[in-house]
Amino acid sequence: MRDVYKPIWVSIVGNVLLALIKIIVGLWYSSIAIISDGVHSLSDVVTSVIGYFGIKLASKPPDKDHPFGHSRFEPLVAFLIGEGLVIVAYEIGREAFFRMLYGSIVEVNSIMLAITILSILAKEAMARYSIHVGKKLNSQILIADAYHHRSDALSSVAVFIGLGTQKLGFEYGDALAGLVVAVFLVKVSFDIILENIGYLTGQAPPFELCEEIKRRALSVPNVLGVHDLRAHYVGSRLHVELHIEVPPELTLKEAHDISEDVKRRIEEIPEVDRVFVHVDIKGVTK
Repeated sequence: MRDVYKPIWVSIVGNVLLALIKIIVGLWYSSIAIISDGVHSLSDVVTSVIGYFGIKLASKPPDKDHPFGHSRFEPLVAFLIGEGLVIVAYEIGREAFFRMLYGSIVEVNSIMLAITILSILAKEAMARYSIHVGKKLNSQILIADAYHHRSDALSSVAVFIGLGTQKLGFEYGDALAGLVVAVFLVKVSFDIILENIGYLTGQAPPFELCEEIKRRALSVPNVLGVHDLRAHYVGSRLHVELHIEVPPELTLKEAHDISEDVKRRIEEIPEVDRVFVHVDIKGVTK
């Protein structure tokens, strides 16, 4: 479990440094694009801190009030991260729009361009690291945080292009880059929100995963059939219920052992948290 915290701490430290550098440079040269990019990085710090406590809460064992554990808290926190990104996008977009409306122009220099290149490289590195660990551990918070990093990297690319075009004579490049940053944020926020709504509302897994569950159950000797398979997400992990059919000549203990074998094989699937198996006697019970 400790591995899941490493990308969070890398994110917090890296984004604090990037945010301070970008905001200071942006304020010094009055660049809305760099300031907005700095605010974007600062929002990453907030979401990473939220993510840290979300992971801590989601990893708590079951208790009297939460008998199936606390795993739903992880997509809940990821959902809140997405909501926060919408607010940040609105503020950045509004400021950039007024800059364009009132014709505020900044002088672009090599320091401003160098800062955006540094941001692009650093944020993409953080994104790849968080995605790698998030997929390995099936952590929706880390994956949400990773795409937040990537949106920041892409927005820094937009800032670089905007500042570059302004340096070449396009007077609205800085403000236009700020608007592009806002659009990136909106897209990422909605992706995060929609994905985690599914986890919060007990969405069923993909068809292919259901077929894999059936295949594993039928691979157990003396399992003659599988029916009434139901699976839904509890947080980012699956709870599975299914009926298996066994021959009528088996003893009660043999049928029980088969159901335990089915349970074990299905729970080897990384996304599956727990399995509930009901045993039917072929031709006798349903």
